Amino acid sequence: MLREWSHYRAQNPRDPALCPFTKREWAATFTGMTSPANPQPAPKARITARKITIDLTIMTGIGIVLAFIGPFGSFAEPLAFRLVSWVGFAWLGYAIYSPINAIADRLSEALDLPRVFTWGLTVTLATVPMAIAVYLVSGMPGPYRFPSLQAATEQYFYVWIVGGGITAFFYLIEGRHAPVASATTTVAAMAQPSDLEPPVATPEPLEPAVPEPAPNPLLDALPAELGSDIIALEMEDHYVRVHTALGSELVLMRLRDAMVHVADIDGRQTHRSWWVARGAVEDAQRDGRNVRLVLARGIEAPVSRAQVSELKEAGWI
Repeated sequence: MLREWSHYRAQNPRDPALCPFTKREWAATFTGMTSPANPQPAPKARITARKITIDLTIMTGIGIVLAFIGPFGSFAEPLAFRLVSWVGFAWLGYAIYSPINAIADRLSEALDLPRVFTWGLTVTLATVPMAIAVYLVSGMPGPYRFPSLQAATEQYFYVWIVGGGITAFFYLIEGRHAPVASATTTVAAMAQPSDLEPPVATPEPLEPAVPEPAPNPLLDALPAELGSDIIALEMEDHYVRVHTALGSELVLMRLRDAMVHVADIDGRQTHRSWWVARGAVEDAQRDGRNVRLVLARGIEAPVSRAQVSELKEAGWI
């Protein structure tokens, strides 16, 4: 369909009535993420609901696999019991462990610690209520007895292995939460005519054709009233808050992906969760060992301790 569209446009370049969209607009409409009349990104609530649905589907599959494997001595139980218990544990574990990424990010930023350390700490703490839940369910219908230290330690270790392993799995594949706008980029790229196709003769235009700018998913996801003067990017979980000279907007995109789309702007990553445009820096404030850059509109961007000396050498502060 995309190839037929491109072929038609090549043969009918002066027919805006029958083909009013540009390739960029048509590709965005095809993805269902934006439309020429309404370029707003999908609502955050809808994106979150879709993410939870996908995550719970994955957790259900993991629970079914564990039920058939029957680890940690559960294979002796009937299959029906294993299916119900392991799928239930999978869903309960998702509710307990899923906030870990956001908490680990905030701790890492607040304490200036490596994210892998804060992630391990939060997994270790979250395993405590999960281990208690597993003990209560496994001992149904009772009576319950307070376990010995050795039994409690072994059960905690088993739960930590499973819970930590699944959490690490989700952390490694969180690329699936990559910006939905990147799908628009892919389709827009597909919309370009193939170099392998034979050239089609077209009437020479009356005026020189103005080359269409390359699509930028980050700018495309911003409301028109915010403009395109990006001064900073701030990571918020799986989102990035794009600060412009006129306001800010949340975009479903990882910070490292967003920085690719501002590569033509003179700026740099000043912190694990911040990228700053150099031209937006108005002042630098120091509070003990902590340094913050004051940007336009009163925005303050933190500077990691490892970046302080580099910013000084570059003349930022």
